[in-house]
Amino acid sequence: MLGRIRKEINAVFERDPAAKSLLEVLFCYPGLHAIILHRVAHFFYCRQFFFIARLISQIARALTQIEIHPGAKIGEGLFIDHGAGVVIGETAEVGNNVTIYQGVTLGGTGKEKGKRHPTIEDNVVISTGAKILGSFTVGKNSKIGAGSVVLKPVPPNSTVVGVPGKVVIRDGEKVETARMEAIDLRHDLLPDPVAETILSLQKNIEVLEKRLLEIEKSSNSKDGSDKCVKKIGVRRQ
Repeated sequence: MLGRIRKEINAVFERDPAAKSLLEVLFCYPGLHAIILHRVAHFFYCRQFFFIARLISQIARALTQIEIHPGAKIGEGLFIDHGAGVVIGETAEVGNNVTIYQGVTLGGTGKEKGKRHPTIEDNVVISTGAKILGSFTVGKNSKIGAGSVVLKPVPPNSTVVGVPGKVVIRDGEKVETARMEAIDLRHDLLPDPVAETILSLQKNIEVLEKRLLEIEKSSNSKDGSDKCVKKIGVRRQ
């Protein structure tokens, strides 16, 4: 457990440029406090001391504004930045080196029994306000855009944006595994499919307007030539 806590502390220094000292991280990072208390709660939950486990998780929630069900399985190196409003459900599974920002929900979609929360694989970045709902897998090295609502499985090395969430290939090509060894935290550099669709429609409208002007010009010139022919014909008569 101490080894895991050390990895979580290192994760803060690696992924948060605002972290200045060990004391600051230990005493001023609610995400770290929530993870440490979850480890304790999960220990009791696995031994079927459910009330004690839930009590610890509720204390953690009151202290950190982060709610992690004691049944959730959390890997090593999890970093919860700021953390207010984060909710992780009972059957959720979070892999290693995952980054979660404030307002994220790893939830279910109903009252079904068994596995009902998502599985987040290694090196995933989940941006502010994203909701991942249902029992499916978000693949390794993926990024979930801010405010996205993800309802379907996400393949590895993908970027998801929108409501409902859609997979968008970054830079128009698949990301090589070698480039994804370091965790990509630039969740602000995400494509916007809605804006791209609007721009595409705007370009199509401009093309259509040009074409209409050309047709109008050609029809006007044709009408003018017809009038000239008629006038010449009248004079000859």
